[in-house]
Amino acid sequence: MTLRFPGLPLVLACAACAAQQPAAAMDDARATNARAAARWTPDAWSTGQYETTPTFSGDGALAVFMRADRAFRRYRLMESRCVDGRWTRPREPAFSADTAMHDGDPFLAPDGKSLYFISTRHRFAEAGNDDFDIYVVARDGDGNWGTPQRLPEPVNSDSSELLPSVDRAGHLYFGSDRPGGHGGTDIYRAVRDAAGEWHVANVASVNTPANDFEADVSRDGSQLAVVSDRDVRSRIHLYRRNGDDWVPGLRIQGNDEVFQVGPKFSPDGGRLLFGQDAGPASGEIYLVDLAADADPAWPPRCEPADQLIQPVTAD
Repeated sequence: MTLRFPGLPLVLACAACAAQQPAAAMDDARATNARAAARWTPDAWSTGQYETTPTFSGDGALAVFMRADRAFRRYRLMESRCVDGRWTRPREPAFSADTAMHDGDPFLAPDGKSLYFISTRHRFAEAGNDDFDIYVVARDGDGNWGTPQRLPEPVNSDSSELLPSVDRAGHLYFGSDRPGGHGGTDIYRAVRDAAGEWHVANVASVNTPANDFEADVSRDGSQLAVVSDRDVRSRIHLYRRNGDDWVPGLRIQGNDEVFQVGPKFSPDGGRLLFGQDAGPASGEIYLVDLAADADPAWPPRCEPADQLIQPVTAD
């Protein structure tokens, strides 16, 4: 089956076609150690649409996330602030593109001074919403947004780029369907040298002949959460750094009938947020612990504790 790459809608397309593909072999340890998750979406954010990919300022006062319709035909960035112990009603940030265009996959840099995201604004007249590139927008000390700047080649390409994330060392990870990869889409890492020039390399040890769409890197650069359809549906696969290589770990547990997208590590790497279809409630944000000593203060506790986490049944 030939698939175009209109950004996140490809995840939906591959979720539908994956039943035609043989499931990749997975060792018993990874299968039995899969983790269950709980629904986390704050009431103020939850709609009949799909909320995913939340990113937070260091003080927990600001959150930016992506909202899409169920078919991922239209999606936008939304921002919400923690005021008097409640998340405010989400609204589009001041730098949002025209409503006909797509903005998505936000990531607040560890220092809180910039936000990375993807957008179709650069070639909309030519390609519509079929080509995503990575942008960065500055955030000043008063919390005001600047003007988004498109990252240069070789970070961006004539193909699509997805889910940018940056570790404390400044290494930028993202997914792309550019030519020369191991599968339909691959994970890449970009590093900027002292002269400001970007250098991009394929993260070969996490890529497969399948579609490896997205990756979030932990703040310390020791973990990757990779979204891939190698196992029938788009699932989140965890990796840990070992020198210059990445060693596979757990696969996040979930309903095999739906896909997972938009992983986000906690600052200590002990917890993970991600998006998953929730049936009648549409797409919701889920939380999973990756370590017994994970920081319980993340995600930021802006709502009463009895409304923050609603346990759900996970396979």
